[in-house]
Amino acid sequence: MKIFISSDMEGTAGVVDWDQCRPSGAQYGYFRGLLQGEVNAAIEGAQAGGAQEFLVNDSHSAMANLRPDELAGRARYLSGRHKPLYMMQGLDDSFDAAFFVSYHGSMAGPASTLSHTYNPGAIAAVELNGVPAGESGINALVALGHGVPVVLITGDLTTAEEIEPFCPGIRTAVVKTSVSRFAADSMHPAQAREVIRDAAHEAVRDLAHAAPFTIELPATLTVRFRNADLAEMATWINGAVREDALTVCLTDADPIRLYRSFVAVVMLTRAIAE
Repeated sequence: MKIFISSDMEGTAGVVDWDQCRPSGAQYGYFRGLLQGEVNAAIEGAQAGGAQEFLVNDSHSAMANLRPDELAGRARYLSGRHKPLYMMQGLDDSFDAAFFVSYHGSMAGPASTLSHTYNPGAIAAVELNGVPAGESGINALVALGHGVPVVLITGDLTTAEEIEPFCPGIRTAVVKTSVSRFAADSMHPAQAREVIRDAAHEAVRDLAHAAPFTIELPATLTVRFRNADLAEMATWINGAVREDALTVCLTDADPIRLYRSFVAVVMLTRAIAE
């Protein structure tokens, strides 16, 4: 059994500030260790359920946050920040399941620690087929395209609730409760790892009964930007249609192609947003 893991960092128990999850931050070294512990807990739980192979796609910031020699399960490690499929690079139909570890909520949703949707400087909100979507829902498009179920997500309660409309019945490991965008009540790291390990075990054990995606195709991503200049720039991408001053829609019957178009919009608008 082969598991794909996309790991972010903002959803790690204890993380509440950008200084804690950016390499330039004084506290980064400690908190990257907490992330490593949660990724390893997910691997260990999956191993207990029968999984033998793992690929971890480091998907946070510069995408080089984990220590390869400390990964459990002799997992392969996909790192580096130029990836055509971004947070979902490396996934294909040879995998049996996907995990989203240390994910966070969307910019437009309820309180979620360090919430954003790919690019906080450009994107104010995203909907997938009319339903509010964070990075987890958007990333699920790639899993849908490869027919690989997303069976585990870890992070705060908001994050767990946001993916449910797209991946019903997904196992969740809620390791903290967000108070605001910069405050959370987190489990002790040891307990967080136990919760993740148990959820991963259950997700793999019950894989045969995983519910299908509820993302209808053709699918539409509706992206609301923070200003009109960004929305206009997004229309430079083929297929992007301006809905109003701040909103652009992308529609495609191929979920992976739709995701690639969205990533192209993110990368293009990042230049002006920064």
